[in-house]
Amino acid sequence: MDYIRIEGASKPVSRLIKGSDYFTHETYDTAVRNLDAFLAAGGNTLDTAYIYTGGQSEEVIGRYMQEKGNRDQWVILTKGAHHDQNGPRVNREAIDADLARSLERLQTSSVELYALHRDDPSVPVGEILEVLNRHIEAGTIEAIGASNWTWQRLQEANEYAAAHGLRGFSFSSPNHSLAKANEPFWPGCVSADEATCNWHERQQLPLLSWSSQARGFFTGQFTPERRDNEDLVRVFYSDENWERLRRAEQLAEAKNASTIQIALAYVLNQPFPTSAVIGARNPAELDSCAEGATIQLSREQLEWLDLRQDHISASLD
Repeated sequence: MDYIRIEGASKPVSRLIKGSDYFTHETYDTAVRNLDAFLAAGGNTLDTAYIYTGGQSEEVIGRYMQEKGNRDQWVILTKGAHHDQNGPRVNREAIDADLARSLERLQTSSVELYALHRDDPSVPVGEILEVLNRHIEAGTIEAIGASNWTWQRLQEANEYAAAHGLRGFSFSSPNHSLAKANEPFWPGCVSADEATCNWHERQQLPLLSWSSQARGFFTGQFTPERRDNEDLVRVFYSDENWERLRRAEQLAEAKNASTIQIALAYVLNQPFPTSAVIGARNPAELDSCAEGATIQLSREQLEWLDLRQDHISASLD
């Protein structure tokens, strides 16, 4: 498996990142099998969060690493300061409390990657960076990032950091997939549009994509007529996305691959560093993702898949 480097992180980050938002104590044995298989396939990075399954995701990972004695083999990305029923929580108290609890659950003294799960644009970026930098100095975080922040806020934050001698965000984690979102999947979520991708290309800031395969849109199970999955209909059903699916099918046939593998390859072949959070829960799904991660796509193929050009001059394969 290939890896990328994230500034501040002591270990390389695998291009595929293991999602854990389904880990619970009741499914611990399944989680162990999934984690062992992912590690054997060359993956080394886990995505979790303070709020996932009410904290069970972090607890399962902590128990697993303690029992296996393999904390040193993993890069942990966890997230905090998500809003609650009272509204935004991007403040010192929430960051401090969430991080402390996450480390306790994970049974570790530090994490390689820490991201703010949501943004609160009413809070000045300087206040946020000051809090996060104190944790970097304390050694509980190696690299900081943001999930679901706009590129404008990321730029503002990193300009502030550069001007004040602070560490800025060294990665971002929005939704990014070949299928473009009509609206946020959950309130406060951010999907990478063309302007966001252009900014990442200019900055060469790593992007760690969630829902990188559009929650199954490219599996072949969905058609314009099938509308039983309300969230998928709401977020991804559009004429443009059906055309992207058609083109992905065409390219998959030429490359002797599956359509969903082409969708994954689209994310991993961007002109800036990327990794993709995957939800593989069985050997077949993991093998599919591992194979998809090896597919090479040209800039022309990327733009054709994304409807930014109507024709493709080179051979599809």
